[in-house]
Amino acid sequence: MVASDSFAEFLREQLAALGRITMRRMFGKTGVFCNRLMLGMVRDNTLYFRVDDDNRAAFKEAQSFPPLNYEKKAGTIDLSFWRAPERLFDEPDELVTWARAALAAPRRVAAKRKRTAPRRKSSLNHEGGMH
Repeated sequence: MVASDSFAEFLREQLAALGRITMRRMFGKTGVFCNRLMLGMVRDNTLYFRVDDDNRAAFKEAQSFPPLNYEKKAGTIDLSFWRAPERLFDEPDELVTWARAALAAPRRVAAKRKRTAPRRKSSLNHEGGMH
């Protein structure tokens, strides 16, 4: 189930210090984006933060909850999103700290893509062009 309007608005307000927070429905859930980078997902008004190898230690407390997942024919597939502890909603500064750590994951992915992306050929094709 996607985020309710009130929960989405709450997250936008709480995470505004990070940048432009937007929400988008995806796969029956709601993606939470900051400046176009997905830092979390919401299912049933429960926030899950993006986790990778570099920020996993920062989210140690969240390991006590199962990660966001979905069912497939082969079984349950765990996603790289861990549930934010409920106490964070009473501690706005810490919620932003966790969100900032979650936002670092897609930034690392974007940086890696830029480094490994093949160079585009110039629009002028030297083969078969005018001589």
